[in-house]
This record gives sequence, C-alpha cells and structure tokens, in this order.
Amino acid sequence: MSEKQAHLNGAYYGPSIPPKSQAYHRPGRGSDPLGCCCSCIFGLIFKLIMTAVVIVGLAFFIFWLIVRPNRIKFHVTEAHLTQFNFSNDNTLHYNLAINLTIRNPNKKIGVYYDRIEARAIYEGQRFSTYTSTTPFYQGHKKTNVVNPVFQGQQVIPDTKVLSEYNEQKNSGVYEIDVKLYLRVRFKLGLIKTGKFKPRVKCGLKVPLTQNGSSSVGTFETTKCDVDYFKSI
Repeated sequence: MSEKQAHLNGAYYGPSIPPKSQAYHRPGRGSDPLGCCCSCIFGLIFKLIMTAVVIVGLAFFIFWLIVRPNRIKFHVTEAHLTQFNFSNDNTLHYNLAINLTIRNPNKKIGVYYDRIEARAIYEGQRFSTYTSTTPFYQGHKKTNVVNPVFQGQQVIPDTKVLSEYNEQKNSGVYEIDVKLYLRVRFKLGLIKTGKFKPRVKCGLKVPLTQNGSSSVGTFETTKCDVDYFKSI
C-alpha cells in the first residue's frame, strides 16, 4: 500500500502536455464591406469615363473622315487707294476701296454670314469702319465677293504715326491693315450651329493711285489670316 502511495505522489516522467492554443488576430485583416463597395463604384466610374472618351473620340474621327472640314479662305484681290494724306491738324484724309473674296472650300458645309464688320487700321490706329448687315448664305465650294469702302477723314493724335507716314510717303506704298469681325453660322445637312466670331486680319501694302495710275506698280493679291473662331 505504501509503495502505491509513493508512486502516486512521485514526479511525472511521461510526455509533456502541450499548452492550449490561443487564437491570434492580426489587426487590419478583417473585411470592410464599405471600402469594397467604394472601390467598386470608383472603378465603375473610371471605366464609364474612359468608355465615353473613346466613343467621343471615335465619333469625332468618323465625323472628320466624312465631312473633312476646312477653314474659310479670305483674300484681298484688289485695293485702290486714291487719297491718303495728313493735313496740318493731324487729320488723315483717306479713300480706300478693296475687293475681298471669301472662299468656302468645304463639300458638305455651308456658311451663313449674319454680319461683316471691316476696320481699316494704320500704324495701330483705326481710322475707318465698314459694316455690312445684309446677311447671305454661302454654299458648298462657293466664292463670294465683298467690297468694303473706307472714305472720309479722321484725327490721328499720335505723332509717331505721322513720322511713319512720312517714310511711307516717299516710297508711295502704305501699309494698311484691314481687320474683319464676323458673325457666322455653319450648316451641315439639316443641322445649323450657333453663332461664331471669326477674326480675320489682312495686312495690305497699297500703292497710292493718282489719275488712275500708280508710279510704283500695282497691288498684289494678299492672303488674310484667320486668327481664331470663338463661339458666342
């Protein structure tokens, strides 16, 4: 009996008992339904935007292939300057007439001209304005001619203009700018656009004509520059 008691109270020499396992939870590994939902929404929006950009770009490219739009061309083919002189009180007396050709090179686009305003400028000083309010339509591949006339007198207070005038007077050729301010609409099939404001600049070198002739040659056809189209 005593041997059994000693055996029960003795040390245990069997295999070691493993400790109880404890669950370990890493922070941030849990699922976030709200974050997943936001990611899906942003991804969907991005895909929709990219799809729209591709569709618009493709539509524009197809439109360009079909229509092949070209800018309207402006030329001054004739210019007659029969008077251009300063009086003692810095008043400029002038008489200038030009032929302006407007060419629509497009095969599928027509142009409505609602207003044409032409300004005559000498050395940065505007001295006359011509306005045509008679609207007209220009068809496909058509050419129209407008005949602005600038006649009258205007006080030019800037003395620098007079000094430049004296130099050009010796050559007999005057550098005059004609700027056009237009109101136009475009037509493609049955579709009409809103109004646009093309600004056109024609840098002219016009010889003075006296008694129907000029001693320094004739005027040469001048191509005008279209600055830009601005929607209104």
